[in-house]
Amino acid sequence: MTYHQPGRRTALLLGAAIVLAACGGAASSPGASSDPGTSTSPSSAPLSGKVAIDGSSTVYPISAAVAEEFQIENPGVRVTVAFSGTGGGFKKFCATGADATDANDASRPIKSTDKPGADGKLGTADDELSEATLCKNASVDPVELKVAYDGLSIVVNPANTWVDCLTTAELKAMWDQDSTVKTWADVRAGWPAQDIELFGPGADSGTFDYFTEVINGEAKRSRADYTPSEDDNALVQGVAGDDNGLGYFGFAYYEENTDKLKLVPVDGGNGCVTPSIETIKDGSYAPLSRPLFIYPSTQALARPEVAAFFTYYLDNVNAFVEEVGYVALPADELAATKTALGAALK
Repeated sequence: MTYHQPGRRTALLLGAAIVLAACGGAASSPGASSDPGTSTSPSSAPLSGKVAIDGSSTVYPISAAVAEEFQIENPGVRVTVAFSGTGGGFKKFCATGADATDANDASRPIKSTDKPGADGKLGTADDELSEATLCKNASVDPVELKVAYDGLSIVVNPANTWVDCLTTAELKAMWDQDSTVKTWADVRAGWPAQDIELFGPGADSGTFDYFTEVINGEAKRSRADYTPSEDDNALVQGVAGDDNGLGYFGFAYYEENTDKLKLVPVDGGNGCVTPSIETIKDGSYAPLSRPLFIYPSTQALARPEVAAFFTYYLDNVNAFVEEVGYVALPADELAATKTALGAALK
């Protein structure tokens, strides 16, 4: 498995074995158990082949953990999991050729709205085809599978003693593309006149899209003078290394670095709420709670190793989700996701 270290908690979960691609081994049996590491594909000849996944760094720890355990049960299959951001991953997923992937981790739904060019037409030099259209043009049929819930977390350096809560209006003032905020004093009277150092996901990130849409009112509407990265661990290190740092990323990355970061409650209009498993699950951490997805293609699912992997994924995902610090799907939503996969496998 192509592995990028997501943090201490996930490191303990995944262990030291990175790629398990030996030949042989027994295939798993579907529905046998919901415990991680238990076989979930039909008892038959040993599986072999490859499964390639890219996309969201937020969803990455879940898919990486599933891939690790699936390969133990099916050592003839090599599963690679990488992260180039939700948007960057869809570019590879909605493509043809050797670099195309079998599935994309996504921290937002696939984009389905095309943006015409200056002349109001598609097919011009400055138009923008949606991810769904790019997939259709490449004869790739994505299957949307919801796998977990997450709460985008606002964090500052532990040396920051003045920020105890931020309103969504203050977050917009800090992050909007027209922002004039430079110091903490510009955010709230009485805070120090020290320059804020901002860290956030890059433009290919679904986290970036979601945050800018719910906070600034439009996806990708953001100031440009901040330090971006598609790697959430780089954002953690940035905030942890600067006394005036502030950033945002998925809740699991805060959970893995509680000794390096200070979590900031957010007031979305009903008082300050701190993200936690409970507040993300009950929806009170608003508006920064969101669903997480993985998108395999029906074409890839026609291969037995890919079908077995995603059957295993959904049979075990809730246990993995809790291990890496996200919120598991309720039973009815997981059942609906399994139904969507079952329809695609027919």
